[in-house]
Amino acid sequence: MTFPIFPKAASTTAVQTDYLYFMLLGFSAFILALVFFPMIVFLFKYRRGKKANRVDPHLPEMKVEVTWTIIPIFISLGFFALGARAYFTEEVPPDGTLEINVIGKQWMWKIQHQEGNREINELHLPVGRAVKLTLASEDVIHSFFIPAFRIKQDVVPGRFTTEWFQPTQIGVYHFYCSEYCGADHSKMQGTVFVLSPTEYQNWLTRGEPKNSLAQSGENLFRQLGCSGCHVNSQAVHAPPLEGLYEKLVPLNDGTFVRADDKYIRDSILLPNSQIAAGYQPVMPTFQGHITEEQLLQLIAYIKSIGNETPQKNP
Repeated sequence: MTFPIFPKAASTTAVQTDYLYFMLLGFSAFILALVFFPMIVFLFKYRRGKKANRVDPHLPEMKVEVTWTIIPIFISLGFFALGARAYFTEEVPPDGTLEINVIGKQWMWKIQHQEGNREINELHLPVGRAVKLTLASEDVIHSFFIPAFRIKQDVVPGRFTTEWFQPTQIGVYHFYCSEYCGADHSKMQGTVFVLSPTEYQNWLTRGEPKNSLAQSGENLFRQLGCSGCHVNSQAVHAPPLEGLYEKLVPLNDGTFVRADDKYIRDSILLPNSQIAAGYQPVMPTFQGHITEEQLLQLIAYIKSIGNETPQKNP
């Protein structure tokens, strides 16, 4: 039996979140009863004119104070440990996740699958598969919220945020923007379709994308002229991008940075913020010239060549 005020728990995240929520709710109700029930009893028992024993009971005050301080502390630390465990579980996606990009824009959600399929205000997923969302905003702060999965993540302009979950039940669910983002904020919602693995593959095939996300990124890489510097250039000394993704990059200031999504994004939009060791700050910024959607395509391309060996100049 489920309560109508709670949506269906349709992900692994939802189950652990609900357990923690109801435990906190039960503990809060217990403390509330422990404090207010005696208060109400005493209110009537010792009201003016009522015959009652008002002799000081001489309780061991120190023991009482220590008891009602120490016990709640350990209970609270237990809840903290459970909450921390749930937090780290939700923030660290497992290996082999299905990666999907989500872009918020007044007032719609644009979805990009790695295979090239695109959706607007709809999200198709396979049941039983861990899914990692990379979220970006093209304008203001949004918040991606799927109640049935118990996930909500702010989508902040100028940076990527991530969220992962694993759907456990086939069905149709809804997602919303839970951050007021303008006049049509209430209309910024969509539908999640959780399908069987076979149905999901059929859906991907029916979409017939022209290019995968990485292929679109490669085309854009060449259209923007990036290949003129980063691929066997004799005129410009630029770092190779093959084998770069997730590797440690030495910088001119002697520090190291991991070449993750954030580093690649900053290198495209703020190229002078982190200069690779041995290279000059000659790359122009593309801020204002490409969209969040195109940024994610370029990152997908650089990911796709992450295991390749850099080509040497002839």
